[in-house]
Amino acid sequence: DSEDGVSEPREWRPVTQRTCTDTLWLLLFFLFWAGLMFITGYAVMAGAAERLVLGYDSFGNICGRKNTPVEGAPLSGQDMTNKKYVFLLNSCSLEMQSLKISSVSLCVSSCPQEQLNSLEDLQSFARNNGSCLCVYNLNISSYTLNPKAAELCPTLPVPRSKSFPLLNRCVPQNSECYSKYVSVLIRMVNEMDVFHRILSGILAGRDTVIGLSFLALAFSLILVLVFRFIRTFLVHTLIALVVFGLLFVSGVLWWLYYDYRNDPSTELETEKENVKFLLGYAIFSTIVTVVLLALILVLRKRLQLTVQLFQIVGKIIGRIPFLLFQPLWTFLILIAFWVFWVAVLLSLGTAGTAQTTSGGQVEYRALSGISYMAWYHFIGLIWTSEFILACQQMTIAGAVVTYYFNRNKNSPPPHPVLSSVSVLFCYHLGTAVKGSFLITILRIPRIVLFNLYNILKQKEGACAKCLFKCCFCWFWCHESCLRYFNQHAYTTTAINGTNFCTSAKDAVFILAKNSARLGSVSCIGDFILFLGKVFVVCFTVFGGLMAFNYHRELQTWVVPLLLVGFFAYLMSHSFLSVFEVTLGAMFLCFAIDMETNDGSAEKPYFVDQELLTFVSQSNKLTEGRKHRSMRSFQDNEDGTELQPMV
Repeated sequence: DSEDGVSEPREWRPVTQRTCTDTLWLLLFFLFWAGLMFITGYAVMAGAAERLVLGYDSFGNICGRKNTPVEGAPLSGQDMTNKKYVFLLNSCSLEMQSLKISSVSLCVSSCPQEQLNSLEDLQSFARNNGSCLCVYNLNISSYTLNPKAAELCPTLPVPRSKSFPLLNRCVPQNSECYSKYVSVLIRMVNEMDVFHRILSGILAGRDTVIGLSFLALAFSLILVLVFRFIRTFLVHTLIALVVFGLLFVSGVLWWLYYDYRNDPSTELETEKENVKFLLGYAIFSTIVTVVLLALILVLRKRLQLTVQLFQIVGKIIGRIPFLLFQPLWTFLILIAFWVFWVAVLLSLGTAGTAQTTSGGQVEYRALSGISYMAWYHFIGLIWTSEFILACQQMTIAGAVVTYYFNRNKNSPPPHPVLSSVSVLFCYHLGTAVKGSFLITILRIPRIVLFNLYNILKQKEGACAKCLFKCCFCWFWCHESCLRYFNQHAYTTTAINGTNFCTSAKDAVFILAKNSARLGSVSCIGDFILFLGKVFVVCFTVFGGLMAFNYHRELQTWVVPLLLVGFFAYLMSHSFLSVFEVTLGAMFLCFAIDMETNDGSAEKPYFVDQELLTFVSQSNKLTEGRKHRSMRSFQDNEDGTELQPMV
C-alpha cells in the first residue's frame, strides 16, 4: 500500500513453469525426430538421387559425374563428367520388360547429329566429336577391326538423334524409329509409380520452383510493408489487385485446360494427369473467386474500420519493431527444413541395391519398406512445419502480451521478443508440439482419403464420390477451427503459463463470453489478411503457370505447381501471421483485461485508449444496424403497407 492508504495498481509478470504434460510431449517429438534421423541416414546410404536427375548407363555409371566401381561389373566406376547423355544401342527396336528397356545404354558426350551408316562412320564420329557410341571396352581404332564390333556397337544405321529433356536421353529423329521409341517410353512412364513420376517432375522443374519461391517471398515482404503503413487507398488497391488476380488466374486455368484437352498429341499419362489437375484447379479457383467477390461486396462498408484497426496493430508493431523480423527467421528455418526434406525424399525414392547380371551389367532393385518410410517422412514434413509456425505464433503472442500488460505504453519492456523466445524454449515448447500434433492428426486422414479416392475413383459410384468429398470438407472445417483455437491457446499460455489443454479451455471460455463484442471486429481483420494471402498465392501461381506451360514434355508439372502454391501460402501465412497473431492476441488480452479489471483506482484497465475507442465505435455500428433491422421489422408488423415500385 502507498502512504495515503490506496493500493498500487497490480503489475503483470509472465508465469514461467513447465508442466509434466509439456515435458512428455517434448520427449515424444524428440523420439519422432530420432526416427526421421534414422530414415535420413538410411536414405543417404542407400539412395542415389543423381540417378533420377542425370540418368545412368547399363553398367551402373551415372552420367555427368565420377562413379565408384560396383563389384562384379568391370565397366563400372568410370569418370563420366563430360558424358552427360544416355544413348541406347538399338533405339529403333526397343522392347520393355518389367519397366526396363531391353537395350544396352551408354553415357555419351553428344548425340549423333546425322545418320551413321557404317562402322567407319561411327569411328569418324568418335574421333571428330569425342563421343564413343560403342561399349567402353572397345577402342576407337578397333571399331573396324574387332570381329565382335557389331555386337558392341549400335545397330546400323544409327539414326540422327537429339537430346531430350527427360533424363538427358538421345531420342532418334527418324520417323519410324521415333514412333517406336516414343511408344515404348510412353508405356514405361505410364507404368511408373506416381511417386517417382512426381519426383521426376519436381526435379525437372527445380529451378522454376526455387525462382517462384523467391517470387512469393518478394510479394510477402511487399504486403508486410503495406499492412505496416496501411491507409484507405492501400486497402482499396489491395482489394482491386486480389479481384484482378483471381479473375485472371481463373481465366488462364480454364484456357490452359481447354488447350490441353484439345491437344491431339496428349498421349502420356503425365499429360493426362496435367489435364485432370488443371480442371480441378480451374473449378477450385472459380469457386474461391465467386465466394471472395461476394464477401468483398458484403463487407465493403467496413473498410474504414479496417484501416483504423490496422493502424492500431501497426502502432504495437512500431513499439516492438523486431516483430517484423520474426517471419524472416521463420522463413529461413522453413526453407532449410524443406530443402533437407526434399533431399531426403529424393534419396529415399532412389534407394536400391546394385546387382550385377551375367553380362557384367548392373540393375538397381528397390528396397522393401520404402513406402512406409516415405509416409513417416511425409508426416514429419507436416508436423515439423506446423511446429515451426506454432513457435513463431507463441513468440509473437508472448511479445504482444508483454507489451499490452505494461502500464506505460510509451516505454515497453526491454527486448520483449528475445524475452518471449527464451520463455518459449525454456517452458512452452511442449505446448507448441501438442498444438502442431493435433493439426497433423486432422490432416493425415484427409491425405489417406485422398489416396483412397484416387485408387478407387474408377470403381466407385456417385454416392461414394459425394461421401469422400463430404469427408474432405468435414476434416478441412475441423482443421480450420483447430488452427483458430490453437492461436488463442498459445496466447493464453503466454499470459497464464498453463499447459495446452488448460489454455485452450480458458481461451474458448473467454472468446465465447466476448464473442458479441469482439467477433465482428476480429473477423474483418482476419478477412483482409486472408485477402493478402490470396494475393500472394494468385500471382505466384500465375507466374508458375507461365513458366511451367513451356515444359509440357513428360513432366508432371501440375504437381510441382501445387507444391509452389502450397509454399507460397505458407510463406505469406508466415509473414502476415505477425499481424494476424498480433490482432488475435490483442483482442484476447482486451477480453481478459475487461474480465479481471473494472477500471477503478485499485484495478485499472491495461487497455490503450485508442483500442478502447475503436471497440466502442465498432460495437455502436453493429448495434445501430441491429436496431434499424429490428425497427423495420416492427414497422412491418404494425401494419405498414409495402407499396409496389412503379
